[in-house]
Amino acid sequence: MKKRSFLEKAALVPHLVWIVLFIAAPLLFVIYFAFTDENGAFSFSNIAGLTNYADIFLISVLFALIATVVCLLIGYPLAFTMSRLKPSTQRVFVLLLMLPMWISLLIRTYSLLAMLDNGGLLNSLLSKIGIGPVKIVGTPGAVILGMVYDFLPYMVLPIYTSLSKLDIKYFEAAEDLGCNGAQTLFKVALPLSKSGIISGITMVFVPSISTFYISQKLGGGRFDLIGDTIERQFLYNNAKNVGAAISLVMMILILISVAVMNRFGDDDGGELIV
Repeated sequence: MKKRSFLEKAALVPHLVWIVLFIAAPLLFVIYFAFTDENGAFSFSNIAGLTNYADIFLISVLFALIATVVCLLIGYPLAFTMSRLKPSTQRVFVLLLMLPMWISLLIRTYSLLAMLDNGGLLNSLLSKIGIGPVKIVGTPGAVILGMVYDFLPYMVLPIYTSLSKLDIKYFEAAEDLGCNGAQTLFKVALPLSKSGIISGITMVFVPSISTFYISQKLGGGRFDLIGDTIERQFLYNNAKNVGAAISLVMMILILISVAVMNRFGDDDGGELIV
């Protein structure tokens, strides 16, 4: 193997420092506090106490799964349609899809809250047509809607990238063999875009299960997700050891999701270069 020059080794130093300070060190701190008590003594009490938060873990996973499935059901047809358009039109759709991502998630969520609130734009419109105001904020549907609204592009873009790389001859061959539109979709497009689907599922599920601002605003404080619980333990309850234990479980869930993506995805299926 060719030896690296001094300049090449020196160029690696900032990256190594970044990894140590902002990735490795925080992870080690989380593990340390998760397995120690307030006095710094080794203890499994924080891990054992996680059974008290079983409902929170369950509802967080459930909300994240529902949001991921909804994003997939909406995102795949959209990505498939985009991939069949002219290249110039595809670029326009990709730009429109990415525009909301240039705005902070906090602003997007607060804007959605202003639309869905009791005195918001949607309820004002419903009142004018005689349906009356509908309570949306503070319901599970509002939280899931917020997740879908904020994370839908993360589902569409990887799938679109996988589909746009497919040779049109695959679809033409399927049509020549007698496949209709639905058969072409399920027997050709879906199997060949598996890596993009896996990437999209991972990219939606991970932020959905760890979010806290969406549940706080759109949930009206009625739903505690994992992110909300971690924030409360660190900022309000002064229980950093418990918060670290919950964070450790969160890290494990994320690592499992990434492992699944690496297991079923390929090296170039879920990337998007703009």
